Amino acid sequence: MVLTGAAPRRKQSQSESDHANAADRPAALLAWYDRHRRKLPWRALPGVAADPYAVWLSEIMLQQTTVRAVGPYFEKFLARWPSVTDLGNASLDDVLRMWAGLGYYSRARNLHACAVAVTRDHGGRFPDTEEGLRALPGVGPYTAAAIAAIAFDRHTMPVDGNIERVVSRLYAVEDELPKAKPRIKELAETLLAGSRAGDSAQALMDLGATICTPKKPACALCPLMQGCAARLRGDAESFPRKAAKKTGELRRGAAFVVIRGDSVLVRTREAKGLLGGMTEVPGSDWFAGHDDADAKAQAPQVKDLSRWNRKAGVVSHVFTHFPLELVVYTAHAPPGTRAPAGMRWAKIATLQDEALPNLMRKVIAHAIG
Repeated sequence: MVLTGAAPRRKQSQSESDHANAADRPAALLAWYDRHRRKLPWRALPGVAADPYAVWLSEIMLQQTTVRAVGPYFEKFLARWPSVTDLGNASLDDVLRMWAGLGYYSRARNLHACAVAVTRDHGGRFPDTEEGLRALPGVGPYTAAAIAAIAFDRHTMPVDGNIERVVSRLYAVEDELPKAKPRIKELAETLLAGSRAGDSAQALMDLGATICTPKKPACALCPLMQGCAARLRGDAESFPRKAAKKTGELRRGAAFVVIRGDSVLVRTREAKGLLGGMTEVPGSDWFAGHDDADAKAQAPQVKDLSRWNRKAGVVSHVFTHFPLELVVYTAHAPPGTRAPAGMRWAKIATLQDEALPNLMRKVIAHAIG
């Protein structure tokens, strides 16, 4: 006897299951984002168009800096210069002063140059394509993609450190960074939804920042956990693969803090190079083979200066490519003493208004704190 009825359902193969899961990921990611998106000062509310100026400003500030550190600076900049035209009409000195303490000061110079270009060449409106954005000063491939996606909903995926981590784990990308970057970007683009490209990008950023963290990722809460290769292998923390970090050779130097009553002697560094355009106390060159005698020969020549006093200890600071140690010398100048050429006296009480990088704040605190 032949039985009739529905044919038995064919069991789905693993490859078919993985393919279906991959196809569902963009929608799952957006659904998670709609429930759990972070509230950030520069992020538009749901249903509100993003402000290209706010997106650009935040992306420049967030390069190599944490969200927590950027928040107060972003709000200060926006209060002082509400539009890119306002920023473009500001002086570089004012921008550097406002940036002081945020680090990586070439970003501030590029920020100002970009604002000037947008104001002068584009009527105060940012280009709305990656190509147009990349032509702006200080806007590289990642930043152009981020602005294009978030501010203009262009179908592109910016890949920052958070997205690199999520994608390299999801697909278990074995190549080390930076070699893996093109492959990671290609895979990240598969997570773009058909619309809401900016939200897709920000969803991955939030996922990396809050769930798929460098240590102890909360895989059970992740909307992409099904089929995540690194989770299934149990080695998520090992991704992304990275080559051993090379540390630059330690450099040393000296800083000279001259006090005249309620003021301290400062100068402005050359516009280009490390800490370009920032305010500093006079100092020696920084070399691996630092020699005290050679350093003291570079001390500022100030009339009627008291004897140099070397402070105990050193000021340590780490730049991207090398660590630095500075010995600090202090001396006092009598009232009315003129500053040497290229230098000036700054009131100690208002040093917070100077474009002092963190290194120099450490030096001054070590000398007079």
